[in-house]
Amino acid sequence: MMATTAQKFQARPMGFFTDTTICIGCKACEVACKQWNELPATNGGANTLSGISYDNTRKLDGIHWRHVKFIEDFTPDRSTARWLMMSDVCKHCVQAGCLEVCPTGAIIRTEYDTVVIQSDVCNGCRACIAACPFGVIDINPVSRTAQKCTLCYDRLQAGLEPACAQACPTDSIQFGYIDELKQRANQRLRQLKEQGHTKAQLYGADENGPLGGLNAFYLLDDDPEVYGLPRNPQLPSKNLAPSSGLSVLGAIVMGILGLVSFRKNRMDRFAAEAQERGGE
Repeated sequence: MMATTAQKFQARPMGFFTDTTICIGCKACEVACKQWNELPATNGGANTLSGISYDNTRKLDGIHWRHVKFIEDFTPDRSTARWLMMSDVCKHCVQAGCLEVCPTGAIIRTEYDTVVIQSDVCNGCRACIAACPFGVIDINPVSRTAQKCTLCYDRLQAGLEPACAQACPTDSIQFGYIDELKQRANQRLRQLKEQGHTKAQLYGADENGPLGGLNAFYLLDDDPEVYGLPRNPQLPSKNLAPSSGLSVLGAIVMGILGLVSFRKNRMDRFAAEAQERGGE
């Protein structure tokens, strides 16, 4: 069964560890995700190459729940280049902004500590799209509801691993219990550091970090910004806190000005009435 937002999570959290250093960009995960979840093709299957990259899907959205990023990193004179590849997905944040702002209760946390959107409850208001610091969620043009990765909730219920992890030929995408995945990730990070990968780092693995950590975390070979990831993602409530304070202050000021204006108008009216009575 699915846990409501008010229920305390009890089981061991499950999720993804993605080692970007062994991703080969084959996009098998994308195909497996689309096939299992019966997601529609882009533009009815028409060619969607951008002309500036070999990446044909280009971003996560309502019909692409997995996206293999091609980071084509050129030197300033474009004489040499390196390709970094990363299979991106919903982060299933421990503190999920989308879940926080959903007005209908369509977004819930499951017993696996994953975050799922219930399409039959979603009203398509797009609040979750604005709240996600990773740009993961979008509207599915067929269902006209917000959709994203479910971490293959139906497969987990049947004792199967998510389709993308099963399809990955290099084990770049690893699925399991978060505590075990973190152990593997730290071991792999130490190995890379010993091999001279000075910028190698884990992203989203720190439970004391932003959003309480991510249940889909990454091993990167460079800074997060290189991969299009925010260095310090925040909940919408934190982003809105200063402006909320200003809004309250503004409301108070407007209220005072309104009372002053009301009192002035009332006094002017009394003065006019008194003047009329005096002239009779």
